Amino acid sequence: MAAALGLRCLSRAQPARLCGRVDLLRRTPRRGHRLSPADDELYQRTRISLLQNEFPQAVYIDGYNSRGFTINGNRVLGPCALLPQTVVQWNVGSHQDITEESFSLFWMLEPRIEIVVVGTGNKTERLHSEVLQSMRQRGIAVEVQDTPNACATFNFLCHEGRVTGAALIPPPGETTLTSLGHSAE
Repeated sequence: MAAALGLRCLSRAQPARLCGRVDLLRRTPRRGHRLSPADDELYQRTRISLLQNEFPQAVYIDGYNSRGFTINGNRVLGPCALLPQTVVQWNVGSHQDITEESFSLFWMLEPRIEIVVVGTGNKTERLHSEVLQSMRQRGIAVEVQDTPNACATFNFLCHEGRVTGAALIPPPGETTLTSLGHSAE
């Protein structure tokens, strides 16, 4: 606006002393030079307000059934691995197929995952002790539960802001639950 007033004064051929806005144009610092303490008075300070502390792209499990899961409103068929902000297909058929190699994707990530929640179907199954020991050596805790409880635990840990992963096998049968993600809130 000051520039428009200055140009208007110049176009009317009035002397600069009659048009006070022209002096303001001469005093504004140019972008090509470093700011001095005197320039600080001409600029307002920038303020930043943090509106949301939580991760805007967090992964939440909305529901599950015997065919797969609903994650952030998207359907995922079959077993899946949930990583921070990512969902991938997990190539296991049952809890017996879970090996150290199938867990390798959890320890290759940065930032490091703190805990992996494993859902083994309708009931809690034991994993091979070598697999659990391998995860412990890498500093990653493993929580093995049935799939319904694993989904709820994963949502709760994500809601707390923990760096969490999940390895989920859909429960067999006609088990269905929807709107699981809303219970974490």
